[in-house]
Amino acid sequence: MTPIIPGSSPNTRPSSDASADPGAILAEYRWLVSAAAERWIEIAANADAESLVRTTLALRKDLGALRTHLVVAQAELRRRAAVKFPAAPQMFFTRQLLEQATDAQVAACKAARWSEAGLIADLCCGIGGDLLALAGQGPVVGVDRDPVAALLAAANCERLGRTQARVQVEDVRDANLAQFASWHMDPDRRVEGRRNTAIERYEPDLEAIDRLLDGNGRAALKLAPAARVPQHWARDAELEWIGNRGECRQQIVWFPALARNPGKRSATVFAAGADEPRSICGDPERDAPEADAVGHYVYDPHSAVVAADLTGALAAEHALHCVSAKSAYLTGDRVVTDPALACFEVLEILPVDPKHLRDAIRERGIGRLEVKKRGVKIDPEEVRKQIHPRGDNCATLIISPVRSKVAAILARRIGGSEADGSTEDREDDYD
Repeated sequence: MTPIIPGSSPNTRPSSDASADPGAILAEYRWLVSAAAERWIEIAANADAESLVRTTLALRKDLGALRTHLVVAQAELRRRAAVKFPAAPQMFFTRQLLEQATDAQVAACKAARWSEAGLIADLCCGIGGDLLALAGQGPVVGVDRDPVAALLAAANCERLGRTQARVQVEDVRDANLAQFASWHMDPDRRVEGRRNTAIERYEPDLEAIDRLLDGNGRAALKLAPAARVPQHWARDAELEWIGNRGECRQQIVWFPALARNPGKRSATVFAAGADEPRSICGDPERDAPEADAVGHYVYDPHSAVVAADLTGALAAEHALHCVSAKSAYLTGDRVVTDPALACFEVLEILPVDPKHLRDAIRERGIGRLEVKKRGVKIDPEEVRKQIHPRGDNCATLIISPVRSKVAAILARRIGGSEADGSTEDREDDYD
């Protein structure tokens, strides 16, 4: 197995739902990643919804309550992880660590910046989403203070043949980065039990990260999309927002040695079926000109573009205008095909009045109605309930300021993919 090197600062945060002694929990996870557990995980994975209760009861007789819980949970986590990891059936997860892990496609793209980079450190490595990709570039050491995370990361590296990776249990604040050519870190954003965006509340926090940067500035940090980067980072670093599976997933601070565009912003969008991601680099101060009227088409920029404040740069590239200075929606009179834009053909512009909307939508036989909004305080789901759409046709209702008024733009989506899976002007869920 990829070796786990003991450290002196184990994390006391539990990694499972059980409340037993941390040492006992770790021993059970060691059993989980062993060959002895695999056939039990396979039995749980093959149980359908109807037989799962019977299977669980049968497993309890052989394994006991805790191991049964781990086995059944692992089978379900592997199913959920398939959207992130093609090799999920061979891997190990916990619920929280899976949610936090960078998916394989994004991790591979990030890791390409470390080509021929020497020994790399992956700090706060979790189950190894980035670690697995970095190990494809060269030797890498994963570091996490959580013994369960380190155990699972090592097991995942072994399962997937990442022989250049090793994992150690250590508080990253104590890491000696002088031995590494460069490093990557995904600090814990759930210290208080829920996601937060303030770097000062991360673990390690801003002060600790700055100390690590003083020791070795060849670094990249994975942050929440809405995190506000301090000016002394942003001045020379490249800030990149990454979107995948319809949402803005993470923000990366590439410090100068790893930056392609030092001191600038970029947005990278992964589109389903595309061989390469779509990248935009530009000036966040550039605004899109306001349209005199809504054109034949409305465009919703990917949330990664919006988070990077590059809507104006994208609009300039395609000669588009914004429907309002208060909204990120763009408009034009020709079809633009771009993975960073969702395109909608305008059918009608309506007042935001339930009766008018209901009559127009029922007249068109629209039963499947997607409601999107930006720049207005409206609950899309409440709008749907008020309209109560009926029929066999589908459409999108885009609610946005249009110049000085709020309007409802009834539209038809062009193309099958969604550039942005969100329905409102908020930060989406992130890895």
